[in-house]
Amino acid sequence: MRILHLAVPLLAAALLAAQTKKVVITSPGTHYAPVGAAEAAELQAAVPGVTIVPYDRERLMSEIVDADGVIGNITPGMIRAARKLKWAQVGVAGVERFLTPELKASDITLTNCKILQGPEIGDHAFALLLTLTRELYRSIPRRTREEWDSAAYHPIELQGKTAVVVGVGGIGTQIAIRAQAFGMRVIGVDPRDIPYVPFLQQSVPPDRLDSVLGEADVVFVSAPDTPQTQKMFGAKQFALMKKNSYFIAVSRGKLYDAAALVSALDSKRLAGAGLDVTDPEPLPKGHALWKFENVVISPHTAGRSDGEQARYMALFKENLRRFAAGEPLLYVVDKQKGY
Repeated sequence: MRILHLAVPLLAAALLAAQTKKVVITSPGTHYAPVGAAEAAELQAAVPGVTIVPYDRERLMSEIVDADGVIGNITPGMIRAARKLKWAQVGVAGVERFLTPELKASDITLTNCKILQGPEIGDHAFALLLTLTRELYRSIPRRTREEWDSAAYHPIELQGKTAVVVGVGGIGTQIAIRAQAFGMRVIGVDPRDIPYVPFLQQSVPPDRLDSVLGEADVVFVSAPDTPQTQKMFGAKQFALMKKNSYFIAVSRGKLYDAAALVSALDSKRLAGAGLDVTDPEPLPKGHALWKFENVVISPHTAGRSDGEQARYMALFKENLRRFAAGEPLLYVVDKQKGY
């Protein structure tokens, strides 16, 4: 009886160990959204049913051999080393650099942060636009020269203007909400059938993009980088845009042809452009886009804010809980479509 009494808890412990899933953190995150030792401990405390392995560059490949999931980067080498990997949670919205042939061919479920960066990128998109429409790009440099010349400015208002939002996902939705709040008419461009929502007055599929460009006072590009979206804005599209309209890009630089954008600015077709993303990136010194006074460029910082870390950690905890329980995960990426 004593032997049986001892065997029961040992058997229970062995069964529990067999059921416990191991998740390895494969990258340290970013300055704004770190996934270091403190974050690993927080995740472990929140989801005790999962074994969290903190990021360790030296031990990473040996730890991933028997990992069930990863949080962070996922590379072909990791996929080849992992024997039982079923889930990869990346810490970004755009997943094009992770969609290798190895990942696409695997049965690994990929989840991303496609909705979490919406608020700050929506804010940033309008910061770029307002810098142009309120002519802040002209007044800010004059501060250092201590010049006060109010007669030199001719800002425009957004009330009654039309915004075309290309890509109405987590980021594009936030842009559209802000545009509607500014009193703008908003047209969405997205491959999905978008049900009626109060912040969109119209929606069209991507193959009808050209049909709405002539209505746009501003075009926001917030679509993902896929083979179908690369260079979707070229000379033809810029020529179709309304004269003195604005072009704002906050998702990926490969979605527009930089040379065609330079031509549209040179010809005065566009009133200005706001670019948080370029191709190539970083934008090299001497590139023509640096030379325009009416082009506002930020170094791919739209996705940063003081609020992103809390949203990331909340998602990681919830997906860890779901993964441990065998429940459907949040923000699953279609690996063939790329988003």
